[in-house]
Amino acid sequence: MDGRRIQGYLLTGGSQATLRGTCNRTGYPQEGSILIAPNLEAGLYDAIVTAGAVVCGGGGQTGHMQSLCRGRGIPVLRVDEADLAALVGEVTLDLEDGSILVHPDPAAGPDPAPGTGSPTAEHLGAACAVIADFQDIRTVNSCGPNAKRVESFFIREEFLCLAAGLSPFDALDGGPAEVARYGQAVAERLGAFVEELLPDQRLVLRLLDLRSDHAASVTEQSAVAVEPNPELGLHGARWLLGSTPYRDALHTVLDTLRARLGDRAARVHLSVPFLNDADEYAQLRAHLELPADVPLSAFIETPAAVHATAQICAAGASELFVGVKDLVQFYLAADRGNHLVADSYQTRHPAVLDGVRRVVEAGQAAGTPVRVFSLGVDLTHYLDRLPTPDGYMMCTAELVEVLRPEEPAPSGPPCCAGH
Repeated sequence: MDGRRIQGYLLTGGSQATLRGTCNRTGYPQEGSILIAPNLEAGLYDAIVTAGAVVCGGGGQTGHMQSLCRGRGIPVLRVDEADLAALVGEVTLDLEDGSILVHPDPAAGPDPAPGTGSPTAEHLGAACAVIADFQDIRTVNSCGPNAKRVESFFIREEFLCLAAGLSPFDALDGGPAEVARYGQAVAERLGAFVEELLPDQRLVLRLLDLRSDHAASVTEQSAVAVEPNPELGLHGARWLLGSTPYRDALHTVLDTLRARLGDRAARVHLSVPFLNDADEYAQLRAHLELPADVPLSAFIETPAAVHATAQICAAGASELFVGVKDLVQFYLAADRGNHLVADSYQTRHPAVLDGVRRVVEAGQAAGTPVRVFSLGVDLTHYLDRLPTPDGYMMCTAELVEVLRPEEPAPSGPPCCAGH
């Protein structure tokens, strides 16, 4: 006999309508299990990326770990935190109605079935894939001819560190030798990514943006500030401007890449996170002591940066990346990780779209490429209502749904496109 059914809310989808597995409440990786956690945090990285699905008691659709899951195609379902205690043993997730069947009869468990898929679009421009590991590059580049639409791959340095088992703050506080080892480790990881690129593709590294609450979960020795509101605290460009060890580590990254890759090192580009204005951009470029031939792009993810876009372009930004997920929370004062204000967090809100439109138009006027992030469910809406940017950014699993060639017709020769 089937047991209790718990109703939840789907934060990120997957490729199956139903998914059955054993609950993992340990916080440690168990391949293919259903990870159960009150909240998703950086310290759960290994458990998250090996999970078949995740069930959590809090958070929104666009938190950092939720975005990681979206990129990997790992479904995330949120339920009331009080219901987490009932999730033990084997469960079946019904992703279509956002519910969980606890202790189902094994004979009655439904077989996995294909999901409904993501929306398609023909005008992605020079697409950018948001990735977490080099396996994501292989996944995108196996999409046949449409893989050529993907001009760049974007990765956050903190995700790269988590995948490589690095503790950034501990390393950067550990003295010159540890700083150098950190830079070499990051460069070796990036070098492996470059080896997976197609000839005309590049890799964009978003410089370290480890908020204090996330840093605390992966730091063992260094002191991490306790901030009342880490989202609005010391991270992004603000933190980078105050860190001399990070500057030294970044130079080690660039030197190691040149030694390993030669001219191909130029395929790794850098991007400034959480930037407010042109002064911050100019100050950071000077602080990092970047050579003139190293391009530095900017993330536009605060209202202040939206209004300073023209000046940021004039200050030398090589391109712009519009971080819509952060723009939404700052424009609408709705924490993207707080499910209690999920109804206020609207990725299609007119104010947000107006901000994105301003960035695209200012970038076009300055001749600076602009790439806009989009969730799969919003892509068609953005294509219809925004001026055409140079490209769209999407998480790997959702972008693959757009790029994947259509199934060949029953008649005619078989399709030779790689998958």
